[in-house]
Amino acid sequence: MSRYIGVQMLEFAQKGDERGHLVIVEGMKDIPFEIKRIFYIYGSGENVVRGQHANRESEFILINVAGKSKVRVKDGKGNEAVFCLNRPHTGLYIPPMIWKDMYDFSEDSVLLCIASSNYCPEEYIRDYDEFLRVIQEEYSGINGQSTQGRK
Repeated sequence: MSRYIGVQMLEFAQKGDERGHLVIVEGMKDIPFEIKRIFYIYGSGENVVRGQHANRESEFILINVAGKSKVRVKDGKGNEAVFCLNRPHTGLYIPPMIWKDMYDFSEDSVLLCIASSNYCPEEYIRDYDEFLRVIQEEYSGINGQSTQGRK
């Protein structure tokens, strides 16, 4: 399911020696977009759910640089998957128009979020029913023909 909707795990090269590890992530090289924004989530308990939205245009990479968390993604067409982020050298790529819920945070979790765009509240869809309506409109054309890929 995840490859079908474009969500995928990425593994980043680890460098290091007896002093410790180093992971380098560069835009347009290790991730498929230019980095415009970075933020991180910490201090969320295991019963807290973050995210709960889709983005119309932004792409994301989520990396648990410490601790662990889970990410549930949905494409609005009945497909969903859950990913466990628990290694600081792996990241989850999430393309636009994917609903995301981050949850089950460990006490020491630090979830790093790398975005392809600056923050714009208008591009967020925060109501799941609205998300489903937008998906239906985008992917249903006349007589149920897909309009995906048409301009």
